[in-house]
Amino acid sequence: MSTTTETTQTYDVSTGNWKAGVLGGIAGSAVMGALILVMNTATLAVAIPSLYGLAPPPSPAAGLVVHLSHGAVMGVMFAGLASLLHTDSTGKLLGLGVGWGVVTWAVFAALVMPVWLGAVGSPASPPFPNFAPPSLLWHVVYGAVLAVVYAVAADRL
Repeated sequence: MSTTTETTQTYDVSTGNWKAGVLGGIAGSAVMGALILVMNTATLAVAIPSLYGLAPPPSPAAGLVVHLSHGAVMGVMFAGLASLLHTDSTGKLLGLGVGWGVVTWAVFAALVMPVWLGAVGSPASPPFPNFAPPSLLWHVVYGAVLAVVYAVAADRL
């Protein structure tokens, strides 16, 4: 005779975690966007909007809208990861956020973006892979801001 034990886990989407992820992601990508605008305007004005055929002509506004949207989606992914890892202290969330920034840089900025921009024929297509140090800085700042806003907002939304 055998017995089977099943464990179920439920998720409540009404909790603030995903909402805090969206808010943190938008805040982080806004700060990151400001850094990009100051340090390398072409990335925000041409490369990012080119992903969706929105450039040329150069448009920092279109780039910012796309960038904030990406930041919000990545913020929800961060919230899921924080929940999965049961990360609840601000210090651990900050470490996770910085790590998340490094991962998003390595995967999306350095590997996916050059391929995507090349595929759409963007005039701002960087070499593959594109492990650019300024981009690493931008993504680490994104992750840190995301984590701090998430830590503050997670129990309030």
